[in-house]
Amino acid sequence: MSLKDQLDLQRLPRHIAIIMDGNGRWAKERGQDRLYGHHQGVESVRDIVEGCAELGIGYLTLYAFSTENWDRPVYEVNGIMELLVTTIRNEVSTLNKNNIRLHVIGDMAMLPPHCQRELEEAKEMTAANTGLGLVMALSYSARWEILQAVRNIAKDAKDGKLNPDEVTPEVWEKYLCTAKLPDPELMIRTSGEHRISNFLLYQLAYAELYFTNTRWPDFRKENLYEAILNYQTRERRFGKTSEQIQQNEEIVS
Repeated sequence: MSLKDQLDLQRLPRHIAIIMDGNGRWAKERGQDRLYGHHQGVESVRDIVEGCAELGIGYLTLYAFSTENWDRPVYEVNGIMELLVTTIRNEVSTLNKNNIRLHVIGDMAMLPPHCQRELEEAKEMTAANTGLGLVMALSYSARWEILQAVRNIAKDAKDGKLNPDEVTPEVWEKYLCTAKLPDPELMIRTSGEHRISNFLLYQLAYAELYFTNTRWPDFRKENLYEAILNYQTRERRFGKTSEQIQQNEEIVS
């Protein structure tokens, strides 16, 4: 039985988030420039997006470029930006063909103007799609997101639009980049690192974390299925006991 056939389609995570790590190291191991690894990583993006769409996953968030990545060598940053523009331009028709809607989170103002235009056009062109929601985290960091939320809440409170005593978790979440998205239930990080690197710090509070040594350019559907199978072996308690979870499941059934 294939890995895909072993999946319980009734217990799939609604939202998967991935830190796509290891492009540069993958290229270096092959005596190539770091940008070569980023170009090869695009193939993994295509394969994983297709895999999630085939399974019926609701949302897939890819950590493509962090605010800290702006500190990388200029040639690498410029190369990644050009790769981003080219990839978006080439993939919009495929996204529409597969009923995939593009979302973007992050500080878009930091991106070059032509990148911003391509992203906005792609979002508009896929806005009517109702299948997989593909979320690209670009120029994003969770601390930046939280700081922006605090600033906006403070401004609304100062302007009399918001009573500070009425700031509930539900109100707070409306100020986040992911306001219209469910929290990820499974977070995958490739390339052997065991940290979340300023990624969706609030949203990942109860996500199941899965780490693999596989470099991102080598990550394919079979690796995705392995991660989901691992996720399906875990008991998600959200602070409750196993007995409480079992009782709730018996009531539901």
